[in-house]
Order: sequence, then structure tokens, then C-alpha cells
Amino acid sequence: MPKRHAKRTLATCCTAHTLHDGLSDVTYVLLPLLAQTFGLSLAQVGLIRSAHRVAMAAFQIPAGLIAERFGERNLLALGTAIAGAAFVALGYAGGFWMILVALFCAGFGSAVQHPLCSTIISHAYPDDGRRVALGTYNFFGDVGKFAFGGIVSLSLLVGISWQAPVIGFGLVGVLTATMVFLTIANTSQAPVAHAESAPRSPKVKGWGIRSPQGFTALCLIEILDSSTRTGFLTFIAFLLIAKGLPEGWAALSVPLILVGGMAGKLACGLLAERFGIIRSIVITELATGLGILLTLALPSLAAFVLLPLIGVVLQGTSSVLYATIGDLVDKERLPRVFGLFYTLGSLCGIAAPLGYGLLGDLAGVENAIAVIGIAVLLTLPLCLALRPAMNVTKPVSV
Repeated sequence: MPKRHAKRTLATCCTAHTLHDGLSDVTYVLLPLLAQTFGLSLAQVGLIRSAHRVAMAAFQIPAGLIAERFGERNLLALGTAIAGAAFVALGYAGGFWMILVALFCAGFGSAVQHPLCSTIISHAYPDDGRRVALGTYNFFGDVGKFAFGGIVSLSLLVGISWQAPVIGFGLVGVLTATMVFLTIANTSQAPVAHAESAPRSPKVKGWGIRSPQGFTALCLIEILDSSTRTGFLTFIAFLLIAKGLPEGWAALSVPLILVGGMAGKLACGLLAERFGIIRSIVITELATGLGILLTLALPSLAAFVLLPLIGVVLQGTSSVLYATIGDLVDKERLPRVFGLFYTLGSLCGIAAPLGYGLLGDLAGVENAIAVIGIAVLLTLPLCLALRPAMNVTKPVSV
């Protein structure tokens, strides 16, 4: 792909990532407003959020499989349009059931974004620059999370109801879907059968995984990394409060980590290009584990100040992991494999806070944080299993 077209593709995918992550995380801001407007119970609020997250997690692998037949561009545009239309409907919602259906549809539409945008960028940057490109794409997701929540908050401060920005977000989603369709070319669409011939078999059988050992190691690293990230983000404020930090300061702990993470997602992509995959994973995961353990050893204020630096490596490793998929999987099967990989992360985001929360109830938040910091170090021996796969030149797909 010409360099100009690759940059245009990256810019479009970054725009889509900003939109979809913004739509996903603005629900955290909207849920209290929805509860107040419609008199929802906490159980109903939890069900609404769960419906959105379950829809996103459940449809990522199907999205990859469907895209192999109908094209990543087409499905990404369709999913973006569905998510946008769902938010327009949310702005006109009249009660619990319409909210539930609207946010389920929004999650369904947004499920296509991560696996398909990652695939499209990997095709646009097949060799040099892929890690930086995916790191840039990763960064713009956080931009959306901050921007959309900020827009709703500012709208409320100036007296604008929450419905107006929500409908606006939906219309932006429909416009973004149009932009996706017009600016991105399909790269792995399955061949269409001619009228007098049977459909041709795909070039690659199975999942196209070049090294089962390497891919398994990468998935295990992703499981540990995602579990560490969601677990630490969930309970760091509780740790700081237990150490005596005022609640108002402790509430800022997650935003500080996320700000550091925005820089880390860009920086770690550059790190991987400069030092390679294995070294980058070792550096970032070792720094993550040590940083988490330092929050236990340091006084509360020192631990609080350390959080943005922890965020750089805690969040940044994901840029390295996502970019490695293209080294281990045939390009024809990237959509389904990215769908699987992102689904693993989504499931960890659901399971890890529950597991570490139970541990914290039993043994205290300090011990839960200690386990989180130690568990991420298990990624280091997994790098030994991943290393041989990075040197595969003529793989056998499975």
C-alpha cells in the first residue's frame, strides 16, 4: 500500500477508535444521569452496563469471521453506523427497556472496531512501522474516553441536558461510518464466486496461526497483562485510602494512571520498533510489577505521585502485544484472530476485578495488590516461549 494511503487508513482507524472508545466509556458518565432521569435501581443500572459489555465481548470473534467474507471495511462501516444509530435512539429513550436495547445495540456495533481496525492497520503497515502505527491507534482510544466524558460533563455545567450530546455523538457515529466506507479499501475480502463457478476455497485453512506455541504464549501474556491492568485500576484507590490518603486525592488515582497510559501507548510502540518485541515486553512488564509493588512500600503521597509512571508501562504493553499478532498469523486470518485476542482481554476485564475483589475481602486490599504485582511477573518466563516464534520464517498454519 502506498505510504499516503497507509497514513489515510491509519487516520481513519484512529478516528473510529476515538469514536467507539468514547461511546463505550461515556456510559460511565451517563449511567447516574439515566438512573436519576428514569428512576432506575442499581440492579437496572448494572444490567444496562453488563448488556453493553457482554455485547462487545460476544461479537468480536464473529465480527472477525464475518469480515473475512464480506470485507473489514464494509463491516467496520456497518458496525459504526449501528453504534451511532443506537446513541441517537438512546437520546430519545423513554425508559429502562429502550435504554437497555439501545446500549446493547451500541455494544454490538462497537464490537467490530478493535479487531477490524487492528487488522486494517496491520495490512496497511505489514512490516516496518506497524508497532508505531498500532501504538498511535491505541493512543486515540484514550483520547475518545477523555473527550466524550468531558463533553457530557461540560454540557451539564452550562445547563445543556445529557440528551443533546448523546444524540450528537450518534450523528458523529453515522458520519464516521460514511468516512470509513469512503476512505478505507477492503484488504482481505474473500473472493466472490462468478455466476457459473463454485466459490473458491480460502487460501489459508483454519486460523492461520504460524506458531501455536508462540501464539499461546502471547495469549497468556495478554491474559496476565489485562488482568493486571483492570485489577490495579479497580483497587488502587482503595489501597491509597487504606494508606491514609484523603478520598478526594485517591479518586484522582485512575485518571493519573490513564494519562500516563496515553503516553505509554505511543512510547511503547516506538520502544518495540527500537528494541524488539521480547525486550519491550520484558521491560514494560518488569517495570509494571515493580511499580505496583512500590505502591505498597512507599508512603501514600509518594505512591500517588508514582502513578502516572506506572500508567506508562501498565497501559503501554498492549501496543506491543497487539502489534505482535501480525508476526504470528497469516494476513487472511487476522480479523478472526484479533477478535479472539480482544475477547480474551474483555473477559479478563470482567473476571479479574471480581477475583481480586474476593481476594481483597478475604486477605485485605494490600495483599490483593501484592498478588497483582507478582502475577504480572509471570509474563517474563512466557517470553521465553514466545521468542522462538519471532524467528519463524516458513510457518505451518493451524
